[in-house]
Amino acid sequence: MYAQLQMPKSHGLNDSQLNFQKCILTGNWLMIISLLIVSTSVLISFPFEQYFTIGSQIVAHISTIIFAAVIKIGYVVRCVGVHGLGSRV
Repeated sequence: MYAQLQMPKSHGLNDSQLNFQKCILTGNWLMIISLLIVSTSVLISFPFEQYFTIGSQIVAHISTIIFAAVIKIGYVVRCVGVHGLGSRV
């Protein structure tokens, strides 16, 4: 089994497996952080728009698009790591 969010203390992996494990961890963290940013920007853009300036709403709309793409990139990076460790999805 591979680690989900942090590297185990004694991993016992060779260099190739360690690189794929890092891909999994990087992909997971990219997806988590991007999801939090997208959720915040959607909240700023739609239900709470009256509390924010037009400039911050513009930034929130743009960041929604950008970080939604980063979620997809994180998923692809994670899939590369999982595939490299031999798991079939």
